[in-house]
Amino acid sequence: MVGATKNFPGVRALDKMQLTLRHGEVLALVGENGAGKSTLMKLLSGGYQPDEGEFFLNGEPLVISSPKHAQELGISIIHQEFNLMPDLTIAQNIYIGREPRRAGIFLSDRELNRTTAELFDRLGLALDPTLLVGDLTVARQQMVEIAKALSWNARVLIMDEPTAALNDAEVETLFGLIRRFTTPETGVIYISHRMHELEQISDRVTVIRDGHYVDTLDTAKAPISEVISLMVGRDVAGERRAPQPAGDREVVLSVDHLSNSFLHDVGFELRKGEILGFAGLMGAGRTEVARAVVGADRATGTIRLHGREVSISSPVDAARLGIGYLSEDRKKYGVLLERSVRENVILSSMRDYHGALGFMRERKIEKAARGAVESLRIKTPSTAQLVKNLSGGNQQKVVIAKWLARDCDVLIFDEPTRGIDVGAKEEIYALLAELAASGKSIIMISSELPEILRMSDRIAVMCEGRLTAVLDSADATQENIMAHATHFSAEGTVKQ
Repeated sequence: MVGATKNFPGVRALDKMQLTLRHGEVLALVGENGAGKSTLMKLLSGGYQPDEGEFFLNGEPLVISSPKHAQELGISIIHQEFNLMPDLTIAQNIYIGREPRRAGIFLSDRELNRTTAELFDRLGLALDPTLLVGDLTVARQQMVEIAKALSWNARVLIMDEPTAALNDAEVETLFGLIRRFTTPETGVIYISHRMHELEQISDRVTVIRDGHYVDTLDTAKAPISEVISLMVGRDVAGERRAPQPAGDREVVLSVDHLSNSFLHDVGFELRKGEILGFAGLMGAGRTEVARAVVGADRATGTIRLHGREVSISSPVDAARLGIGYLSEDRKKYGVLLERSVRENVILSSMRDYHGALGFMRERKIEKAARGAVESLRIKTPSTAQLVKNLSGGNQQKVVIAKWLARDCDVLIFDEPTRGIDVGAKEEIYALLAELAASGKSIIMISSELPEILRMSDRIAVMCEGRLTAVLDSADATQENIMAHATHFSAEGTVKQ
């Protein structure tokens, strides 16, 4: 790619961008949210047409007219947001529109399942082609997306945050797939905010910032600190937050004997001004605890707020009591994608903006929205911008702004930095620390142990729906957290 430029109304998303992928390499592409990575990938995969610039494939000039044309050329992309149909089987999803037919007319499920099974054997994936995609875990859906992309006999594979929903074992499986795919005839463009992954899987790293090409570095020679500095244009400190001693601080939230079909007798306390981290492997029950506390899922048990027993049957009840929940799935539960930044910011506190005769107080709304955009550094042309047009990290900031506008005493952050770049993470870490210092009580659920260790005062560890330990941050290490997250069952076997 040479001199690629792409403009949208009021925004130059890419400005004379360049990128070179060599045969047989994994090229990491990094940059903050809003840097232009997604726009660049849509140009390469035929989703957008450039306003300026040229593309070359094996030295030959190239015009990519559509996503289907890109696939026919051997350019496949795996998006961060899944593009699967939950009511169809795995095999039907992978070969949709390309199904084998008998006599060129009738669909053949037997041949379709056989072809898919052969693909899985080649890729080393243990999946049943006949299962409905809607019944799969998020991690398995990710594997289906990968198999779907590779089924086109790709020569260039673009992967956008492919490990965001995977645990360590699944990441290793994915890396094995990438290594098997990468040959002298193929190459991979790998987008990730997880810096440690770049050292494991990439050969070179291309850095972009604010729509501009910055530099391309050999991974083996470039320290990650240098890559981060080039991404954000400033040094990123990365200091561990000083744990706050419990002392005699008030217990704001108390949960006892929380149980349902998945959770087993979970109990914990959350104190005023505390960040209580929840750690555990994928499927351990961390999100289920949060959803049960806010009434999104049914559960038995006792919940006390400021010492008083409360009944929470829905997230509406929780919000009314001052408990805000930021879901791990921001697009499904966090924001209204077809609404503006302004409307989303006041979504949980609309009653505060009603004026005479029920009309909304537009000036007050705009002031609140502008304040949120400035304080959280939300990258948007205006507060009238639709949320669907923002980058993933900026969408996450809008969700946070929504609950800050509500002024909740208890905030539950479920994977608050998933899909967010290094610089934006630092801003959210600083925000969480400020909220705790101001007296807010925070539950932070995260799959990243360094994040849990950095931000938490205490750490609750989950395994198979049970709370197996609550550790003081000062005494916690990745090793003892993982020991409790993979505790021994009564039979003596390690649970993974």
